[in-house]
Amino acid sequence: MFPKTPLSTVLRQAVLAAVVAGPSAGTFAQAPVSPTSLKDVFDLAWGQQPESRALPERRDAAQAQQRAAAAWTPEPPALEIIHKTDRFARNNGARELDVGVAIPLWLPGERRRSSSLADAEAAAAESRAAAARLRLAATVREAWWNWERARIDADIARGQLGSARRIATDVGRRARAGDLAKADQYQADGAVAAAEAAVAQAEAGVTGALQQLKALAGGAGIAAPAGAPSAEAEPIPADAPQHPALEEVKDRAAVAEHAADLAATRSRANPELTLSTTRERGAFGERYDPSITVGIRIPFGGGSRHDSRVAAARADATEAQAQLALDRIRLQSEGEAAAVRVQAARAQLAATERRATLAGETRGFFDKSFRLGETDLPTRLRIESEAFDAERQAARSRIELAAAISAWRQALGLLPQ
Repeated sequence: MFPKTPLSTVLRQAVLAAVVAGPSAGTFAQAPVSPTSLKDVFDLAWGQQPESRALPERRDAAQAQQRAAAAWTPEPPALEIIHKTDRFARNNGARELDVGVAIPLWLPGERRRSSSLADAEAAAAESRAAAARLRLAATVREAWWNWERARIDADIARGQLGSARRIATDVGRRARAGDLAKADQYQADGAVAAAEAAVAQAEAGVTGALQQLKALAGGAGIAAPAGAPSAEAEPIPADAPQHPALEEVKDRAAVAEHAADLAATRSRANPELTLSTTRERGAFGERYDPSITVGIRIPFGGGSRHDSRVAAARADATEAQAQLALDRIRLQSEGEAAAVRVQAARAQLAATERRATLAGETRGFFDKSFRLGETDLPTRLRIESEAFDAERQAARSRIELAAAISAWRQALGLLPQ
């Protein structure tokens, strides 16, 4: 014989399975290995981000700019062809053909500063991607720990439902034997109904949190990790590396400074060296006389336009430096606050685990007393509720400690691992 399961529970489990399965089973067939850890979900989420998709092209652009800064000329040479004739006037046979090449020249110090700017922009592209990864990590971490909290609440609610059903079965047997009143049976059945409602609400919370996590992972199916999360899964290193957010602002400041230096160097347009050859004759029957021309074109200074560009570049550099100082102070404060929260979470976990242990032992005493008829049903239900509440708080405290350590790593600029 198979155990009887209420129809409402079967329907609820079917709906939950359909929601978790998603709109199309074929969608998840593309991901045979489901992520089971915070790092797995983060890696999947990063692969979906626009910054991740565009990073190879940004690297190509930075490398191309570095090659351009290392070239012999600031711009490609230009070919110039000029043909003169008097065919449409007197038509005496005068002809002239000029073929030349105009070669732009670097200004003094421009090539070196252009190379420095290209290197700074290449570094800024990498630090910008690293900062984007860290911002995504904060979002994934929040969604992950919300899912873990929802899972813990659902597990505790299912356990409470099972206990309520066992008590209701015991009360029903004793009521039929005349040891307990019919009112006790109704009260026990009411506790079962309340536990079923709590399970339904908790499962809805799990589904909502899971959908948010799946959206970040690009719709991939996510498998629940085995066992309770461990706070040691994300250790805190003794020496944390440079914070990606600071690196991003620092590199942005470096780009602004190098851009300002380059703008100061480009006080005028680039000069041009012109090399040309000419073949000409004055009339029909004369020989063509060849000649070579070497010239240089030197533009005048930019004046107010140049001053405006330099001032704007200097303003960007000053703003970036000021932002770097503010962000350094803010991130240091966030790291210290996160460390304090971890200490508080450890203390809370120790207290809640001790309470759960005492509540479990008390439940055992009152369970035996109830079966012997020495304790009434309301007291038994109250003790049971208090025990599950203590278990829930202890389980949530373990989650909160792991989440606090994860937030501490986030404040230090560390990615999930």
